Amino acid sequence: MEHRTYLLIIYSGYLLSAIVLSFLINGLFLKFASNLGIRNTSETVIRWSPAAKPALGGISFYLIFLLSIASYSIFFEHTQVLINKQILGLLAACTLAFLLGLSDDAYNTRPFLKLIIQICCGLILISTGTCITLFTNDYLNFAFSLFWIVALMNSINMLDNMDGITTIVSITIIIGSLFILYVNKNGHNIHTIILIGVLSALIGFLFYNWHPAKIFMGDTGSQFLGLFLAAIGIKYFWTPIDTNIIHENINDTKQFFISILAFAIPIIDTTTVVINRLKRGKSPFVGGKDHTTHNFFFMGLTEKRIALMYAGICFLNLFLIYLIITYIKEWGLVHIILFSIYFIILFYFFYAPTLRHKK
Repeated sequence: MEHRTYLLIIYSGYLLSAIVLSFLINGLFLKFASNLGIRNTSETVIRWSPAAKPALGGISFYLIFLLSIASYSIFFEHTQVLINKQILGLLAACTLAFLLGLSDDAYNTRPFLKLIIQICCGLILISTGTCITLFTNDYLNFAFSLFWIVALMNSINMLDNMDGITTIVSITIIIGSLFILYVNKNGHNIHTIILIGVLSALIGFLFYNWHPAKIFMGDTGSQFLGLFLAAIGIKYFWTPIDTNIIHENINDTKQFFISILAFAIPIIDTTTVVINRLKRGKSPFVGGKDHTTHNFFFMGLTEKRIALMYAGICFLNLFLIYLIITYIKEWGLVHIILFSIYFIILFYFFYAPTLRHKK
């Protein structure tokens, strides 16, 4: 009990310290680098915000991510980072994603080159043991894992289209990961510190990113977050928690719904945008004011209310994940039908407004 109390104090102290650090770092960026991280205003990419603002928030995410790994190495197990292949893979892949975003914010990287680097990030994670094991065939697992990683990197990037949305969604996913860590009674490891660190970075950043935003995370932040969230999604949401279920395929559907609920917002937003753009004969990769967030705004909701609504739905999904993990031990066909109906309703809730406004 004393050991758990000690760890709670350590983690709480680190959470508060990292929040303050994130707040200070972004405040300094805002004060001294107001003309950095802003792309050429003559570019043709369509953006929601009418004003160019610094897109440097992602730098604080990466710095605190590195600090978290270093802190664990210094204060707990000095050698774990060096011998843990998954952590080294996460570090390498996150670094590559961060550099990709940094380059994209500065030079507007070509889409094909961007895709190649995203694939490299996915291959690094997969080759170091961060891989979905949904199928009995290893090649299918590798292919699905790579699709998940690349798709989520692009999805988080696309979701970053209105003040505070991506930050809030990312916060809820990380909170869900910490809950699963607690359920698995494996709350003291390097992943805990990393999750708390990135969570703190996002909370500190949200102060400046809340509408009206003073600073954006940019591709530097969205590419890093997309890769990081894809990795923790594989480790905490796609990995079975309850291994006592008799039928393995039923267990797989349980993990499928847990994962879909956790990442519902970016999945639905990206799917909606891709469907509507293809229907209009437009490329899904060219920006536009046709995201779910934009259409709720066109319906008359303010940006703050949209952000609060998305936050509410994210926390509702977290609550459903809590119910699934804690109370639904015998997962069966009834649960599959119920949660399928819920997801269809949720998808239609976001998709329907986009049918009214052709932007």
